[in-house]
Amino acid sequence: MGIIKPDFSNLLRRLLFQWQYLTGKTPWDTNITPPELVQLIEHEHFPRGRVLELGCGTGTNALYLAQRGFQVVGIDFASRAIDAARRKAKAAHAQIEFRRADVLAPGPFEHPFDLILDIGCFHGLDAAARARYAHNARQWTHPGSVLLMYAFFPRAFYGLELGITRDEMEKLFGADFARGNYADDGESAWYRWERRRD
Repeated sequence: MGIIKPDFSNLLRRLLFQWQYLTGKTPWDTNITPPELVQLIEHEHFPRGRVLELGCGTGTNALYLAQRGFQVVGIDFASRAIDAARRKAKAAHAQIEFRRADVLAPGPFEHPFDLILDIGCFHGLDAAARARYAHNARQWTHPGSVLLMYAFFPRAFYGLELGITRDEMEKLFGADFARGNYADDGESAWYRWERRRD
């Protein structure tokens, strides 16, 4: 039996995000639903259904979706974030299922999702985890489901390499998802993917 080598990169990533929630230094947690999501829901009239938010943080977007008639499951490994999300949902009298779990193994889902939302989670994963994530996204959706993602382009963040290129995204998701809308500002991008027919 070989020696199991710990994955220090992923461990460091987890510790970094836990620490940021502990200290309240979470610049990504603005309590503002991004206009790209508002556009999809309110202007394109995305049909009400099941939503999975990966890396849901304190639940701002999950709450926005639940208040508009969606059934929402939010996943985050940061316990402080999930605790805050649950408090936020309770205060708003919203029915949202929040799970403290790894986005790569959040537990079984009884039914596929119509929309998967990821605002800044995927770009923090390493290459092996990204491949698993892409595989899971296919398993958790049905033909016609939408995967709405926001991701940084490659950059260093506290000594970690984060981000992903447009070509890398295409390689990971292009076989199972057709890329729809795409917008970038030179530092990050929004991707809208639609699950292909089997």
